[in-house]
Amino acid sequence: MLRSINPFDQSPVGEFEIHNAGTIDKKLAAASKAFTSWKRQDYSHRAALMKRAGELLRQRKTEYARIVSTEMGKILAESTAEIEKCANGCDYFADHAAVFLKDQTIATEASKSLVAFQPLGPVLAIMPWNFPLWQVFRFAAPALMAGNVGLLKHAANVTQCALLIEKVFGDAGFPEGTFQSLLIESKDVAGIIARDEIMAVALTGSEYAGTQVAAAAGKNLKKTVLELGGSDPFVVLDDADLDLAAQVATQSRMQNAGQSCIAAKRFIVAEKISKEFTERFADKIKQLKQGNQLDPQTTTGPLARLDLAEQLEKQVQASVKQGARLITGGERQGCNFQPALLDNVKPGMVAFDEEMFGPVAAMITVKDEQEAIAMANASRYGLGASVWTTDLQRGERVAREIESGSVFVNSLMRSDQRLPFGGVKKSGYGRELAEQGIKEFVNTKTIYIR
Repeated sequence: MLRSINPFDQSPVGEFEIHNAGTIDKKLAAASKAFTSWKRQDYSHRAALMKRAGELLRQRKTEYARIVSTEMGKILAESTAEIEKCANGCDYFADHAAVFLKDQTIATEASKSLVAFQPLGPVLAIMPWNFPLWQVFRFAAPALMAGNVGLLKHAANVTQCALLIEKVFGDAGFPEGTFQSLLIESKDVAGIIARDEIMAVALTGSEYAGTQVAAAAGKNLKKTVLELGGSDPFVVLDDADLDLAAQVATQSRMQNAGQSCIAAKRFIVAEKISKEFTERFADKIKQLKQGNQLDPQTTTGPLARLDLAEQLEKQVQASVKQGARLITGGERQGCNFQPALLDNVKPGMVAFDEEMFGPVAAMITVKDEQEAIAMANASRYGLGASVWTTDLQRGERVAREIESGSVFVNSLMRSDQRLPFGGVKKSGYGRELAEQGIKEFVNTKTIYIR
């Protein structure tokens, strides 16, 4: 049985029967059957259905936002924004897939030679609870527009979200089997990956989950795209606009109760302005109101699960024992965790070396730009980063030196359907979104005609 629990007060939300072997067989067979016809549909037909999916998301956003918030704990405003982002993603790939996947003619001695981009087949998506709709749609919109079909293994605590996504695609008119949710446990994932029906795997999740899925996929020679953890540096140089930097720092670290792989987590600040920035940052954190995610006055909801809140508390306590200083916050009651700021964080401390998946910011002071770059890169993760400076040339120079999949200068680090998204090092490989993302799950086929 899969159980959903409201993280604010631990009240039950729903229970769902796990799919048995027979049901799984039927769903995989349906996916394979759907692919044989879906791959032959032209882009205009696929686009019309994808646009309809976006329309349904917008029409139902109030209903769906409440489901998201109740099931995993983010505030209603954030859930609503997430649903709107999903709708925009549907529109974007409906509008651009045909251009992204257009045949490319290559001049050779042949009478004609070209590169065609053709779908692979059923793709298994293993998705997390923190952005329970967006993580799925940023996979599904490009994958389905490319002609693939999708099978979703969602996180167990957001099963309602998994089923509503399946319903959106069904109600939009996508053929039966084109997108299905599998209600299975994590221990069953490797067996699904091994099935001949599955052609590729997309995972958004933890570093550990990535190693397990990559091993299972590699054993069976299945293509994978992995978007894993992050410990994103937020680099504040000595000429930064401190008011803007402190405002965005608070948003980046504390939105979604800090439960984002691309949230700023390590705040690397030049010594010259460290004291002033820290004071402004702390003041903004203290203004946040943590509480019931369904209350419009709440600005920071609970963490999604009790074990996650307990783990974060242990990380904070360990960091303090190692010499970090807790400036504000850090109190926990159940899943409710007061937004916190740690100062005097250094390499070797838990707050520096580990990903802290919750509303805790870690302050690191550095002497100059070069030390800031070195400190930003002193992590096994490399998902996203941001740099803050009023000198845009300097900002671009530093951005090129930081080892991560994305670097935003003077702006909130975020995913954008127009730009490729993904990481390096232990943050995974492959890209989602944009032209690069839609081409991850296609056969790049050379056709040579003499």
